[in-house]
Amino acid sequence: MSTAVKPTPFERIEIIDALRGFALAGIVICHVVENYIAAATPTTFNEAVHPGLIDNIIDGVIGIFLRGKFIALFSFLFGLSFFIQMDNARQRGGYFGGRFLWRLILLFVIGFVHSLFYRGDILTVYALLGIFLIPFYRVNNKWALITAGLLFLGLARFALFLIAGGDGIFIEMDTNPDNEKVLSYYNTLKTGSLWEVFETNAIEGHIEKAEVQYGVFGRGYFTFAFFLIGLVVGRNGFFKRFREEQKLLKKILMYAIIGFVVSFGIMAGGFASMGTDFNMNSWNAMIGLTGMDLVNMAMTVVYIVLFAMLFKRVKGERFLAKFAPYGRMALTNYVLQSVIFTFILFGWGLGYLGELRQLYTFLLALVFIALQMLFSRWWLQNYKYGPLEWLWRSLTFFKVFPFRK
Repeated sequence: MSTAVKPTPFERIEIIDALRGFALAGIVICHVVENYIAAATPTTFNEAVHPGLIDNIIDGVIGIFLRGKFIALFSFLFGLSFFIQMDNARQRGGYFGGRFLWRLILLFVIGFVHSLFYRGDILTVYALLGIFLIPFYRVNNKWALITAGLLFLGLARFALFLIAGGDGIFIEMDTNPDNEKVLSYYNTLKTGSLWEVFETNAIEGHIEKAEVQYGVFGRGYFTFAFFLIGLVVGRNGFFKRFREEQKLLKKILMYAIIGFVVSFGIMAGGFASMGTDFNMNSWNAMIGLTGMDLVNMAMTVVYIVLFAMLFKRVKGERFLAKFAPYGRMALTNYVLQSVIFTFILFGWGLGYLGELRQLYTFLLALVFIALQMLFSRWWLQNYKYGPLEWLWRSLTFFKVFPFRK
């Protein structure tokens, strides 16, 4: 591990913090309306949370505009932050690769604790995939973009399908809403103790997550592709000069919209050709999943460009900058969201799992986001870092950093 790099303050780029806060807001909306289950859900639950038309509309809007897009945005920012840390060390004459690896180990530990509460934790995934970012720091933009492009186009998915034929790599997953495994996990969340939830999430949860991330569903490959896009964007210094890139922003926006339309056609064609018999043992399913990845990729790019365009305007910056403190405390806020909402929803807490319609959970998420944004702003007026950010930074450098301002 490198010890030559000393942590020194650097100028934060506000739009990056704001964009991270914006991404986190979208993530918490998705998680709350999904009741923090992060697994297939039984028919009784699906019927209970969709009693009216408004609930189905909300679910549809979230599916089209939020689900998969904001976690992709979060992944993009992880790759961007990796470059910023590595580049700051380079400018000080050091190398951050070893320290970043230690930082990932710490992130994995934080993520594992978080995963005990919420099976859908993304921190452990970032910690493992982040290891492969380190060698890519020395890979030029051309090859980084080619790698990202191949991952977006489903290279890993198609290779795995060719080898395994749709069978599980780590575990066989049955998403039938009424199979015994789905019902068992749901009942554990609904009526189980805190220890029982921890026990199933600690082992089985990570095995199922590995299948979703690294099997033919391929969420991990999609995530790493966005890591690489973030790395390239950071290397190009886009967010340092985005105010002067009006023509480029418009051009990217146009291509992203075209890409969205084409990708949506690929996704719809792949899935529609299967009829009602959806299963993972079909090349059509692989094409449909790849189309879905490309839809999410294109929509994420649209969000990044629109955010930058709005941030260039005085009124837009004034509003969007409110997300910056929320983004600066993203780690603390992300973990705190899960602890609070699993307490509200799961049986070891208040037990509202499956009791609240989508309309109510959606509104609850909006209120919670607003409260966390206010809290983050107040906290950073009095403290230099969020609690988990301070802990992560101090352990990274084996130094107790000043906490209060």
